[in-house]
Amino acid sequence: MARGLTRATTSTFLATSFLKITPPIWKNPSVSLSVPWTQFLCKCSLARHHHQHQHPIDMLKYKEAFSMQMAMAGLKPHHRIALGVSGGPDSMALCVLTAGWKTNGISNGESGDFVDGLLAIVVDHGLRSESKDEANIVCNWVSQMGIRCEIAHCDWSDGRPKQGHLQEAAREMRYQAFQKVCAQHQIGVLLIAHHADDQAELFILRLSRNSGVIGLAGMPFISQVFSTHTYSLGGVSNNHGVLLVRPLMNFSKQDMYKDWVEDPTNKSLLFARNRIRMSLRDVSSSIFKSELQAVILACRRTRSFIDQVCCKLINQAIVVKDGYAIIDLEILSPSKVEDICLSKFLSLVLQFISQRYRPVRGSTSKLLLDYIRTFPCKNSLTAAGCYLCPAPGSKGTKTLVCCSVDCPLPSKMEPFHACTFGEQEHHIPSELEQIIVDAKSYSDHLVLDESDVHFLNVTSESVLTEAKRLGILSESTYRNILLLQREETKRFKSKTETELSSDLESKHGFQSVNMLRSEPLQPGHACYFMSRFFITWKLNEEIGSSAFSEEANCDLNLGLENWQCHCRSCVVGHDVVAEVRHMIESDWLYLAKFSKCLSNSGKFQQQRDLLDYRADQIPEKINRCLDYARLSAQRALLSLKSIPAAARGGLPVLVNHKGLLISIPSIGFKVCPCLVVSAEFKPRVPLGGGHSSFI
Repeated sequence: MARGLTRATTSTFLATSFLKITPPIWKNPSVSLSVPWTQFLCKCSLARHHHQHQHPIDMLKYKEAFSMQMAMAGLKPHHRIALGVSGGPDSMALCVLTAGWKTNGISNGESGDFVDGLLAIVVDHGLRSESKDEANIVCNWVSQMGIRCEIAHCDWSDGRPKQGHLQEAAREMRYQAFQKVCAQHQIGVLLIAHHADDQAELFILRLSRNSGVIGLAGMPFISQVFSTHTYSLGGVSNNHGVLLVRPLMNFSKQDMYKDWVEDPTNKSLLFARNRIRMSLRDVSSSIFKSELQAVILACRRTRSFIDQVCCKLINQAIVVKDGYAIIDLEILSPSKVEDICLSKFLSLVLQFISQRYRPVRGSTSKLLLDYIRTFPCKNSLTAAGCYLCPAPGSKGTKTLVCCSVDCPLPSKMEPFHACTFGEQEHHIPSELEQIIVDAKSYSDHLVLDESDVHFLNVTSESVLTEAKRLGILSESTYRNILLLQREETKRFKSKTETELSSDLESKHGFQSVNMLRSEPLQPGHACYFMSRFFITWKLNEEIGSSAFSEEANCDLNLGLENWQCHCRSCVVGHDVVAEVRHMIESDWLYLAKFSKCLSNSGKFQQQRDLLDYRADQIPEKINRCLDYARLSAQRALLSLKSIPAAARGGLPVLVNHKGLLISIPSIGFKVCPCLVVSAEFKPRVPLGGGHSSFI
């Protein structure tokens, strides 16, 4: 946990009390310790010029505002929810409000009881010697609030991150920990305590980095995030994602709690967010804050409209196949779509196909715009890990988008044990889907028209100018924001940013697909391959007529009686482990050669050579196995014809330790009827990136 136990005394905070809080936690003698949830007592303390003034705050206002935010997110008190807790005033306020909302202001019963369906997660980053003790202290605090709490410890297997990268690396590790704990407890919703001041800091930071209006919209109110790691629960892949909700986005820092844990790194000027936070304190009059939030809101409304357009285009103009997509250019009508909307649409498509998590920006985005607006499509293009070309047979009216085997792509094959073969995912149930449906029902009532947004055709350099022209910003606020932007821009070093991007690219494990070498995959185990295929396989000793049903229709007498496969000496073997790689050109050439082998008695040598059999190890039933493989190859070639040649490189292939082909499950090829192989197209991140809302 990268946070120290320092006390904040100069900001305005909200202090409340409720059942089961003890004096060492609150450190406020004016707070009653026996007051139930329905009787919140609030005080607001201001430290200005060594004078402190206290006045009551209407807690009901905050409770109602919080309940409204939760309803807009589609959340109800009975839902299972996790809280990201740091020990700071923001996250402690989140604990109080969430517990009160869940219990509807009613005491949770006898001491020692916990609020049902609520779990707080404290992350110990392990970057300082005292972090473990601090995590335990915060966990104790939260537990005494009547909230179950779990500490997640970070494992820096690659070593401690560099100082300049510390905050971003810690954030990435923190969210991995959140998602892992949520998966373990089958929780689909995670609340985070980001608030309005965080949005203001992010706005200035991104403004200084020349972000466009999409970036200036800041953090979404709701976002569905998907882990870069697969967690197997009960033997089945579990990657439904977690719905990240920020219900305090309309709350300011002054609405938070007093005397809690504050991160000592928050005062270090090494980090841009800290510099901006301190600078904002110097100019943050009520007018400045109000106008800055108004600009951010205008950016968020523009972002919402863009997302609305992209969702419509995805639903109408794209057909997704196993591992590739086809864009219908006639339906898309690129010339009629605003640049910013079309760029975002293309970014979403390429992120989905490549399963990369960083958006497409800069010169690559412009290159894609120029390409997609050329009609009919005649040329090919490689960009952002994807290969684009005219779809076969479309005469340029459709564009094929598939992963490029020559570009960096997610390379890690994640194996995990699958106890129950073929079982479907169901660990985070339809509850999450219903939450998303309910959340969309709110946002659907807020459908925006192009006339409702202000920054659709505005460049990043002119957002502030346009906001001043529209009367959103006064002259003084405009100048103050420009001053903050210029100060931070001076501190920003492009070299440092480039190094950070390079480090993160390496850290995420990207490499050329052509360099992929998978770990062995044991029978009965499963893996995620290239973040898009969920692969399982095993050997089935007893096989009956059903295993040959399709091949039997090809006039081959393989016998219909139950029989035990004697594959100890075939290419599969009972002790074989599979390796998974992408399909290469030699694979379909192998299928073509194998399918033409003769099948009459005494002429199996061609097949035996292809499958590496030894003549003295071929019983009669293995001859039938060879015929099965030959016919399987013929059928696979027919299936392969329906897949564009450019997209075949993304198909998973199973080989044995010698590199000999065992199966291409996507087209139904396998060398032996004993093999039971499945390759389900299940992208880690869905098309469109999952549910999100900026309203």
